[in-house]
Amino acid sequence: MAIKKSELYSSLWSSCDVLRGGMDASQYKDYVLVLLFIKYVSDKYADVPYAPITIPKGARFKDMVALKGKPDIGDQINKKIIAPLANANKLSDMPDFNDANKLGSGDEMVKRLTDLIAIFEDKRLDFSKNRAEGDDILGDAYEYLMRHFATESGKSKGQFYTPAEVSRIIAQILGIREAKTSSDTTVYDPTCGSGSLLLKVADEARTPVTLYGQEKDAPPRASRG
Repeated sequence: MAIKKSELYSSLWSSCDVLRGGMDASQYKDYVLVLLFIKYVSDKYADVPYAPITIPKGARFKDMVALKGKPDIGDQINKKIIAPLANANKLSDMPDFNDANKLGSGDEMVKRLTDLIAIFEDKRLDFSKNRAEGDDILGDAYEYLMRHFATESGKSKGQFYTPAEVSRIIAQILGIREAKTSSDTTVYDPTCGSGSLLLKVADEARTPVTLYGQEKDAPPRASRG
């Protein structure tokens, strides 16, 4: 049975309460989104041959659950979960789960991280049961959280990320659906942030296109979409 998105979103937003007060929304969003990512890929792709993402043994969500309550939980998450996943998939800018300035120190950090992980143990958050064809449950959850993080941070949505509605309109205005596109067609966003606009443009295109996104003051990176 496919999970009800209303239940998913409610549970995920509840997870933010665990961290709320300890840091700004623009900071704690990183921890919640990484937990969402790890839970999703563990449910969907663990032990799946030729999966689009590599999940090293010992770096699954269940391995993170096993760290709950341990006095060095933050350090262990970094070493046993985050580092292997990042190295295996060339991921960068992962949050530090042992940052005392953001998560507290000692028992405070242990409780905060333990409670946060526990929220994602909810049986309703079993992503392996999501069978809706073409249903981007991870992407929709990401957009929902980003929208709420924008509100919590006190920033306008446009300053924090490009709302999905705006991205869809811009993608349609560009007329890329009617254009003759190919993998050589390039789309560039010099301030891509969450990448919402690039993803919506890619969805509008009738063929895969090449996406370039630059968030920081660094050379643009290319990816095939």
